[in-house]
Amino acid sequence: MHEVLTAQASAYPLASIGDLVAPRTETTTAEKFGEHKPITVHLTGEISARDRAEPFQGAMFVGHPGDIIFSKIDARLGAIGVVPQSIGTAVVTAEYPIHTPDPDALDADYLKMVLRTGHFIAGLRQKASGTSGRKRVNPEAFRSLRVPCPDIGDQRALVAAYHEALGLAAALEAEAARLESEGLRAFEAALGIVPPPPLPDRPLFVARFSDLGRWSHEAVLRHVTGTEPPPSLYPIVALEDVIADLENGWSPQCLARPADGEEWGVLKVSAVSSGAFKAVENKALPPQLRPRARLEVRAGDVLIARASGAASLVGQCCFVDEPPPRLMTCDKIFRVVTMERSPVDPRFLTQILKTELVRQQILGEFSTESSMMKNVTKPVLLGLTFPMPPDLAFQTALVADLTASQSAAAARRGEALTMRRDAWRAFETALYGDASELPSVDDSADAIVAEAEQV
Repeated sequence: MHEVLTAQASAYPLASIGDLVAPRTETTTAEKFGEHKPITVHLTGEISARDRAEPFQGAMFVGHPGDIIFSKIDARLGAIGVVPQSIGTAVVTAEYPIHTPDPDALDADYLKMVLRTGHFIAGLRQKASGTSGRKRVNPEAFRSLRVPCPDIGDQRALVAAYHEALGLAAALEAEAARLESEGLRAFEAALGIVPPPPLPDRPLFVARFSDLGRWSHEAVLRHVTGTEPPPSLYPIVALEDVIADLENGWSPQCLARPADGEEWGVLKVSAVSSGAFKAVENKALPPQLRPRARLEVRAGDVLIARASGAASLVGQCCFVDEPPPRLMTCDKIFRVVTMERSPVDPRFLTQILKTELVRQQILGEFSTESSMMKNVTKPVLLGLTFPMPPDLAFQTALVADLTASQSAAAARRGEALTMRRDAWRAFETALYGDASELPSVDDSADAIVAEAEQV
């Protein structure tokens, strides 16, 4: 069926891969293993070096930059790619067949792209043989596939059009980063948060060791050299001065899947640690456990990640706009409990807690190099200090300006994403006609994983 669709849809002549490539059967020995790089072929089609010093068991084969290598068992999931120049010579087992493309028939960049099309992966799936969940693609089946084969000039023109679109998308993403950065700088500048002047590049001796017990080494140097940042225009407050409390959640033993329908769920820390609220990051509460309704996430909540394996995620926070019902916080998430007449706008609080000024206070409380789980305690969070305008309307206005810049940046990123997708679809459509006739690589992979799980 795939062959028929391809033949009918493609505007270019079809050629068997066997006519465009040649098997490479170059072998190496255990003694020469170190002269090559063992590799992994990822489901994305990327090929990377493996950290392995011991030779493989059995026969070992050598691949060179530009060669096609695929995994017999995972090719239908997308594990097929081209050895990059950065790898040099690669070494693999017999489970990874190697083929050398004819440079007069195939442009290297065109080849990489064709191997990623949904049509090509669909063809690999059809050629796979064996028991369900353990199907393999053998070299003969791979070589029997047919692909559109424009002349070299057309191949390069198709690739150039795709990369031109990627360049435009990259420019949009750079514009998004600029808008975001300028918005944040304006927010911080309005609060008087400015980077401190650079420290002098010369030796300096501090004799009062009592100062080191009270302040950091850098703080002492800045005091002695007069390079302290200028004071803020607004009062410096501690978090505990402007909120009523920080409330922990609950972490019972939950199901491995997210809550569905009328079920209650418990948020995972990943629902908060990215800095944006992600309601889908939750686990369903088992039916035998009674939910704690007081922990349900509400619109207007400010949530703070208490712990994470990555230092950059500890203390990250988010504002909750319109959460779905029946979601509770876990014990690795703090919820800000506001005062009855709160002096701080919750959106402003969320943004100020994300500034570098506050982030550095949090990161200074634990080793960022340790591989252990990082935690920030309630007293540390309550002790965080920052400038705060007393006028709630002014706080709201600052957040509105910052949000506008963030929204503009998000729009640019959305345009860039659409441009990348359209460029890829244009490439597939040029080769196969209506590219929607067959699933994408990711859709194919999802279907195969589901099939394997049923075995």
